[in-house]
Amino acid sequence: MSEPVTEPATEPGTRRGRQNDPERRDRIIDACLDVIAESGVAGASHRRIAEAAGVPLGSMTYYFDGIDGLLREAFTRFGTTISERFEKRMAEASDIESARQAVVEIILADVFGDARELVLSHELYTLAAREPAYRALTTAWMGRSRTALERHFDPQTARLLDALIEGLSIHRALDDEERDSVEVAIAVARITAR
Repeated sequence: MSEPVTEPATEPGTRRGRQNDPERRDRIIDACLDVIAESGVAGASHRRIAEAAGVPLGSMTYYFDGIDGLLREAFTRFGTTISERFEKRMAEASDIESARQAVVEIILADVFGDARELVLSHELYTLAAREPAYRALTTAWMGRSRTALERHFDPQTARLLDALIEGLSIHRALDDEERDSVEVAIAVARITAR
């Protein structure tokens, strides 16, 4: 009688003798955002994202149920990253004048300063306009923005400032004319005037 065949022992941190890649999921999410920034959501296929992440195509389904799940994860990460930066700027403000300046900096440095983030924002806006699941992401993102603004401004003013920031991002994406920093400061001052 022959002895039973047993699987070789696996070491901790491995699956069937293969090294786990603990950063693979994060690389896929980051690559997804890169592909969207370059080619839009329409160009974000499993194949392109896997190539950009440097992972086997088959590993995509191990980490994500489908492209929709991956897009939601990627846009959640993107929105959270932007919100954290927004919150940090507002938390550093110590009075109403420095809070106004923080809003101006959010617009000039964050909204106007990064073309990649501008494209990603608008890709998310387009999805959110069509799909309730993505609208939940934008609603949460706007809620975090307003909460940060409410550190220094009443809720109505916070909503108006949030609308100004979003509106100026649309102008930045669609208009070749540069926004004057003085004009931005005037808009913020008018909205926040008591």
